Amino acid sequence: MKKIVTLLVLFVVTNSFVQRENAFSSGEWLKMRIHYGLVNAGYATLEIKEATKNNKKVHHVIGKGWTIGMTKFFFKVEDNYESYFDKETGKPYQFVRKIDEGGYTKNQEGFFNQSKNTVLVKDYKHNKEKTISVPEEVQDIVSSYYYLRNHPKIDKLKVGESIAIDMFFDGETTKFKLKFLGREDISTKFGKVQCLIFRPLVQAGRVFKEEESLTVWVSDDDNKTPIRVKATLAVGSLKADLEAFKGLKYSFKIKSK
Repeated sequence: MKKIVTLLVLFVVTNSFVQRENAFSSGEWLKMRIHYGLVNAGYATLEIKEATKNNKKVHHVIGKGWTIGMTKFFFKVEDNYESYFDKETGKPYQFVRKIDEGGYTKNQEGFFNQSKNTVLVKDYKHNKEKTISVPEEVQDIVSSYYYLRNHPKIDKLKVGESIAIDMFFDGETTKFKLKFLGREDISTKFGKVQCLIFRPLVQAGRVFKEEESLTVWVSDDDNKTPIRVKATLAVGSLKADLEAFKGLKYSFKIKSK
């Protein structure tokens, strides 16, 4: 069960694909219900607010995740991820990672210097800080999702084609690759929704059963909203479904009830 909600955030940020017409705006709020096997294990939310950084209006995204019920009793999770990023370029200015996953804790902030291609990471738990070099166009784990939603190729990918981005997470830059699998209509609590299907390529071993253990479905409309996530873990399986939403920039398309 370790890192279930953290993994969900990771799945969500990698589900859609620099900039085209924005697929989102301030006020958007998404909630995912997480199942571990047959158990309703918890929830995760993503909300866009407006803030000011460097005398500019920026997007401030807050991602939260938590376990519930018996899952909380056996493995308590309370995660908070935040990102401040430029409304025009999508480049991140700052991230926050404050998590507690069954006693595994982190309390960090990162400050991006885009002109020097560095990130100053402040570790409040250990009272340390470190400046790390990063590639150009690097994203943090949360800003990646919104940056990628606006990618000009998202509606043009052919089955089997991939897109890769540089993502800074846990003190290092990861090349995250996403493969387009096709389209599918899936049944949801809202009705039948046409989706794009992607498979992130992840590192096998400690958490995931194998490199291609994840599958994600996003709405095949202008919002590119996460609809479903499935994962085979080293122990058990995970499924997450869109539970609720508000403030979408475009109408949420439902093919049938």
